[in-house]
Amino acid sequence: MDLSLSTRNVSGPGGDRTVVEVGGEIDVYTAPKLREQLVELVNDGSYHLVVDMEGVDFLDSTGLGVLVGGLKRVRAHEGSLRLVCNQERILKIFRITGLTKVFPIHNTVDEAVAATD
Repeated sequence: MDLSLSTRNVSGPGGDRTVVEVGGEIDVYTAPKLREQLVELVNDGSYHLVVDMEGVDFLDSTGLGVLVGGLKRVRAHEGSLRLVCNQERILKIFRITGLTKVFPIHNTVDEAVAATD
């Protein structure tokens, strides 16, 4: 399985957000593609990101590392990184690793965009 990525800009009550839609598997083989996308967005001045993981089928520790790295990158610019995930098998990974305390996780993109920092 491959990884698909697309981005779009959205405005909400919390300000402008860049939504990164992710589909497929985020694993040791595909995670570098997501890392490049997040680095490029931050380098281009997008500091408030919403990563839409509704289309993600699989997430491993390498993928988690990329998300944590992205969070550190945006926080260095007073930014935010919110996740959209409502799949129990993926949410379980965030719970087990304690990352539910690190990432704001929302059920929908609209909910994440509407959230204020």
